[in-house]
Amino acid sequence: MSRRFVEPQYNFLNKTPEIKLGLMSAGTWYKDPRRLAFVLSRYKFVAKMLVGKERVVEIGCGDAFGSRIVQQEVNQLTVTDIDHLFVDDIHSGKQQNDLWPLIAMQHDILSGPLNPVFDAAFSLDVLEHISTENECLYLENMRDSVKERGVIIIGIPSLESQPYASQESIEGHVNCKRGPDFKLFCEDFFSQVFLFSMNDEVVHTGYAPMAQYLFAVCVK
Repeated sequence: MSRRFVEPQYNFLNKTPEIKLGLMSAGTWYKDPRRLAFVLSRYKFVAKMLVGKERVVEIGCGDAFGSRIVQQEVNQLTVTDIDHLFVDDIHSGKQQNDLWPLIAMQHDILSGPLNPVFDAAFSLDVLEHISTENECLYLENMRDSVKERGVIIIGIPSLESQPYASQESIEGHVNCKRGPDFKLFCEDFFSQVFLFSMNDEVVHTGYAPMAQYLFAVCVK
């Protein structure tokens, strides 16, 4: 059906395909729509850090709804997740189209690094779900999934934010960290680590104990 909008510049919407939210983003939009804005802002930060990178991989993509923001700034994006339900949902075509072709595959980063290696990798809201017994393996395999001098970005909720987290989040968060401890942990695996703080949609270099979210931008 072709619709005629009052303002003709919107007539391009007649050619826009129907796009659905993924499993996780739909649940977030239904239950806590404000949180979706925070999540998308994290992807925007990653996108700006990785502008122009040739081959990039996301570790722990969930439904990959926000991944397209990074895809907009890099040449090729591959997304991976441990849960086949998320990967199957991506492959179902709900979010796939010719304009944004997405490579998605199931992979457990704890089982080993990806091969061939990438120019950059990022992983948002994953480390806090990994036990301290496995956290070194997680970073080792992330590091070994990128080329020498490659960039890795890791984002996690701060330990200080947890008293304000939802019950669902608290149940899954077993490994949140304070800013200085997060930086020291990453420095054991990378030559350079730059720590950023985040509150709501704003990324900054302010006082880490007051941050809701933390980013470590690492160089192999």
